[in-house]
Amino acid sequence: MEPHLLTTDQVAERLGVKPATVYAYVSRGMLTSRRNADGKGSLFEKPEVDAFVAGRRRTTTPGIRTGLTLIEDGRLFYRGHDACELARTASFESVVTLLWTGELTHAALEPQPELLELATRAVAVLPSTARLTDRLRVIVAATAAADPLRFDTSPPAVVATGRAMLATMPAAFGTTGGIRPAGLAATLWPALTASDGLTAPNGGAAADRGAGPAGGTGSDSGAELLNAALVLLADHDMAASTLAARVAASTRANPYAVVSAGLAALDGPFHGAASGLVHAMLREALAAEDPIASLTDRQRAGRPIPGFGHTLYPDGDPRATTLLAMIGDGPVRETAERLVEAMRTRSGVHPNVDFPLAVLALTHGMPAEAGEAVFAVGRTAGWLAHALEEYADKPLRFRPSGLYDGRPPGP
Repeated sequence: MEPHLLTTDQVAERLGVKPATVYAYVSRGMLTSRRNADGKGSLFEKPEVDAFVAGRRRTTTPGIRTGLTLIEDGRLFYRGHDACELARTASFESVVTLLWTGELTHAALEPQPELLELATRAVAVLPSTARLTDRLRVIVAATAAADPLRFDTSPPAVVATGRAMLATMPAAFGTTGGIRPAGLAATLWPALTASDGLTAPNGGAAADRGAGPAGGTGSDSGAELLNAALVLLADHDMAASTLAARVAASTRANPYAVVSAGLAALDGPFHGAASGLVHAMLREALAAEDPIASLTDRQRAGRPIPGFGHTLYPDGDPRATTLLAMIGDGPVRETAERLVEAMRTRSGVHPNVDFPLAVLALTHGMPAEAGEAVFAVGRTAGWLAHALEEYADKPLRFRPSGLYDGRPPGP
């Protein structure tokens, strides 16, 4: 099949609907289809489908004006700064300050000791089956319950609350050995890897290829690589979790509740949890004699190929390109690059940010859920930035009306 053509099932997957709904869109003139060569199915032009998806996305967030994130010409900007460049040169802490205040200035993230102690105790009683994001939700809820000033939504108070909340998230996992002066990424690293961040995937010393977030080109050392991932995930316009966070902020919910709303929306497999699906796919490819054949087996069984395609980046997600380039050489990256090339040449699709998150996790021995946890911690910065914008706007401005299509009233 030509790379620019999609099957009905592929279109349905992109839109998150059933194939029957796709045919309904065709009958209404919203999409155009043509018969397959064998006469047994329909094909759709990929550019038209991408435009349709983008149009649906625009209609779901009426009236939201933001000065935070711009996606234009295949690039991502935070307040006018190229996010990919920030990932290579700036600390996550400085990007947090940029999103919250407009100033690209590094400011340490430090928890309140009493709230950190409470959150650590709350996480300690969770069962071993609790996921990392389950623990994050408990951490946020516990600190909220003990913070008597949580309802202060003035900008200085939100910034102070946010800094303490972000610092508490990795520190309360219980495996970090406390706050590390090197920054949030250095604190989070041992919670995901049970290591100090100085060991390369094959047991040797990590190869330092630059000066890192302080002003160089970055390296494969754990904390610097994790820092880049956090920066790239800090915000992304009106994603589902961000919209949920803004709706909560519009009711004047406190900052902890705003983050809880974002974490709830992030929990779905089509949002933050998507990297876990990529993790499983990559494990299959690594175990297979022929990694490309593992994709064929998936397609033949009707299983999706996760981690590829993004409606906002038809020519490729720049976050994926940036993060993949920073991950060190090894069998995981080699296999990943083979899969990327196969999908690009045969299907015309490129990896999204979920793909390198899974590559990062597998390369450094992290669990499948690690990518979701990194996503949640990084995006917390964006949720609170959007909350600051929403607190400055009129309250309760999100009240859409449903289109009732149920049973009509009767006696």
